[in-house]
Amino acid sequence: MSTAYPFVPLERNITIDRAEGAYLWTADGRRVLDAAGGAIVTNIGFGRAEVAEAVAEATLREGYVVPPWLTPSRTRLTERLQADWLPPAFTHMHLTCGGSEGVESAMKIAIQHFAAQGRPEKHKVMGRSLSYHGTTLATTAVGGHAARRKGLTHTLQQYPVSPTPYPLRCPGNDAGRYYVEAVEAAIEREGPDTIAAFIGEPVVGASGGALVPPDAYWPGVRELCDRHDILLIVDEVMTGFGRTGLKFGYQHWPFQPDLIVAGKGLAGGYAPLTAIFGTDAVAAPIIDAGFNVMFHTFAAHPAACAAADKVLEIMTRERLVERSAQMGAKLRAELDAAFKNHPHVAETRGLGLLLGIEIVQDRSSLALFSEADNITTRVVMEALQRGVFVYGGGTGEARDIIVIGPAFTIDDGDVDRIVTTLQAALDAVV
Repeated sequence: MSTAYPFVPLERNITIDRAEGAYLWTADGRRVLDAAGGAIVTNIGFGRAEVAEAVAEATLREGYVVPPWLTPSRTRLTERLQADWLPPAFTHMHLTCGGSEGVESAMKIAIQHFAAQGRPEKHKVMGRSLSYHGTTLATTAVGGHAARRKGLTHTLQQYPVSPTPYPLRCPGNDAGRYYVEAVEAAIEREGPDTIAAFIGEPVVGASGGALVPPDAYWPGVRELCDRHDILLIVDEVMTGFGRTGLKFGYQHWPFQPDLIVAGKGLAGGYAPLTAIFGTDAVAAPIIDAGFNVMFHTFAAHPAACAAADKVLEIMTRERLVERSAQMGAKLRAELDAAFKNHPHVAETRGLGLLLGIEIVQDRSSLALFSEADNITTRVVMEALQRGVFVYGGGTGEARDIIVIGPAFTIDDGDVDRIVTTLQAALDAVV
């Protein structure tokens, strides 16, 4: 076996030979239920022949075309997004390959928006203390993920930061009020006239383990952004396209962002594609000033657009957003029942098929295990040995978090298997 990839070799790697439905088969013939959807990516399941056929057709017919030009696959995807998925206000679209590129593009758009109006002093992007937005230097810097900053901290730009809503560990009695006031204090401390945008995941993904904010949080942040003329960017790379049981995660609350970044589920793992959606109000100054939103070479690749168009067609045809909500509710109920009295589980949480379990040394005090105990990796590996792959979450500072995000096509038997396997794996480790 080659040791050249990955760059830093894994202590215990695994070779996947094929995939179908919600299952993976290893090279040695083991069948594994992918309860993580890879990296919370897979939504329609593996092995869809019609997606492969759409990719093949676009590859043969369109090949590579420079990103700003139109092709049949790009036009079909744009029209499908506008007809079936996007709220009417989002009339501008930019495509990239991955979520890191998408978030950084949204940050650049926000900064250009104010520069185009002759307000270059509004150039900062406010992130949150517990978050993940990508692996470029800028997205690593604006995110709050200690483990992924190792070896880079000394060179990262300092972005303003506010606390991530964490109801389980909120120091106040009213979590909604506490976290909105914390954002307000952070804005005032930094200077609202210097801030171009605020960015956050509607539901915090792997870094926090499906952290759902209090209901007052996002409407409160929206009001603060309106008051101080700050653009609101929602990072829906993980939560978008049905993962939380609605088309987009932010739609669980009564507010509208200015920019949406959504990937992963856009093409369901069949191709690398992320989209940035913006309103006329965001785009108009950039257009009027004659600025350009620069493309990435392989962004909007015709084969990727064809894959996404077909994935979204399947999502609508099979009502998979509704299925995400339905199966997510069933899985959440079974997780709640299985772990409600477990001495080492602080809580189960999440929306739709983005769910998390937080493991603690002591349930009553919420004390954590030592980082050296490596609980998350051990639980993930134990579950994998038992035939179920779950995703290890946390940032190092926040830790011992298991994330579950399978394909929307899982059935009742898969739900039962996830829960019983997690029970056995957790008990074997702790």
